[in-house]
Amino acid sequence: MSDAPLLVRDVPEEALLARIFPLLPAAPTTLVGPGDDCAVVAAPDGRYVVSTDVLVEDRHFRRGWSSGEDVGWRAAMQNLADVAAMGARPTAIVVSLVVPGDLPVAWVEGLARGLGAACATVGAGVVGGDLSGGASVVVAVTVHGDLGGAEPVLRSGARPGDVVALAGTVGRSAAGLALLDAGRPDADPAVVAVHRRPQPPLAAGPAAATGGATAMLDVSDGLLRDGERLAVASGVVLDLDDPADALAGDLDALGAAAAAVGADPVGWRSAAARTTGCWRRSRRARRCRRGSGGSAWCAGPARRVARASPRARCWSGVRDRRSPPAGSTSAASAPASPRGRPGARDR
Repeated sequence: MSDAPLLVRDVPEEALLARIFPLLPAAPTTLVGPGDDCAVVAAPDGRYVVSTDVLVEDRHFRRGWSSGEDVGWRAAMQNLADVAAMGARPTAIVVSLVVPGDLPVAWVEGLARGLGAACATVGAGVVGGDLSGGASVVVAVTVHGDLGGAEPVLRSGARPGDVVALAGTVGRSAAGLALLDAGRPDADPAVVAVHRRPQPPLAAGPAAATGGATAMLDVSDGLLRDGERLAVASGVVLDLDDPADALAGDLDALGAAAAAVGADPVGWRSAAARTTGCWRRSRRARRCRRGSGGSAWCAGPARRVARASPRARCWSGVRDRRSPPAGSTSAASAPASPRGRPGARDR
């Protein structure tokens, strides 16, 4: 008997789907799952939030670095995080998959298990999708979510006087990628694991929305770029704390990886955090110097957001885009939240 793995080109499409479907979870909102022309998903709120994202082999992942389970988990999580950042609860995903003929069937089954495991963390279902052949693996996921009767929290809601809060950790995924690229995953297996299977605290978004967050954003493109997007959408300027204070724990956690590849971990903190930034209006404010500011919270252990690059301005709060900082170019109003507990995340 041959020990060669079973390949996609050796299996009819119906047989491959028959291997995948049993690995995909349903959800209480799944009325009709995979197998028909369309899935049917309940929308108790009467509305649903929708987002989509895609992973392309050798651009977003490499099979030599990540298993099918890793890629499935990551594909699901980056979409589930978008729903959470709107203050909604994920209910279902559909997946379009492009696979080359020489791909082992076991890898595809692993992908399905990864998708299912990620969705199971929030009770979402994998309810359908499409399957096609191509030169490389492409995983496109569309996610649906339920607002539960609440209003969505948009990136355009920040107002002068709000506090900037960060849910989670930053930089570890970028550090893991750098180690993989350098062939040094052994230097810090923990950050490599974060890159392969991100663990965003998905409950933080709905909890922050319930607590009164005025604007939220999934910071998948880094603190600086996505912070600017929120600021532009809201017509405000964000004044962040000194990173040496606000993100000191992240900097310490990246030390081993940085030493292994000779990199500056500050850049990792700004460029590769899949994180929820939560803004909440406060009842009080105070003047602050560069590097100081009010504390913030967002469901779980929250922290003030700090600049993650020397090129960034010092941010500690939110002020009107038209108004210069009080006192000097580096001063700002930084309110502290009067209630709630300090909140939560990393790519």
